[in-house]
Amino acid sequence: MIRINPELATYVKKLYDAGKHDISEEEFGPKHRIIEQDRRYNKVYFITEGISKCYISDENGKEFIQEFLGEGMEFGELEVFSKKYTICSVEAITQLKVLSISHTRFNALLETDNHFNRLVMKALADKIRYKAPRHSYQHSYPIEDNIIRLKKIFPEFTEVISKKDISNYIGVTTRSLNRALKELKEKTNQP
Repeated sequence: MIRINPELATYVKKLYDAGKHDISEEEFGPKHRIIEQDRRYNKVYFITEGISKCYISDENGKEFIQEFLGEGMEFGELEVFSKKYTICSVEAITQLKVLSISHTRFNALLETDNHFNRLVMKALADKIRYKAPRHSYQHSYPIEDNIIRLKKIFPEFTEVISKKDISNYIGVTTRSLNRALKELKEKTNQP
């Protein structure tokens, strides 16, 4: 549920500590929107601490949460390759610490640092590989099964992530989510 990439986090921190690549450290509070969809930005971000959500909003303001991002996850990198506007918005859920690097320096690292390049390519491949099975599962199974699966992956998800965000993540209304949570609680409390 909350995607992480400790190997990339460790390597980018090492680059930052070396002080040679114009990497900056930034912090954002909860609910701060770091990037907004359909805009142009010139930075790539690597999360070092905290949780954010990556989502698309439709013309009615309904959010579809692509994924929750944790330590080591990057965002803003697709725009380096496509040179287009952002596809998604990214918003901090908890206090968020990131390392940021300009598109120019990011490209330079991709060209000169083979290990960094492989880590970024692997991260992009993992993003693609993650999405299809998740969407397939969510559409193939009832809400209760999705909740049980989320609890196995991240037991305290309801304490950290709002019900609205959880419902947007699994593609149901908040009302349906609340009903399913209540029914699951009643089933587990029965003798």
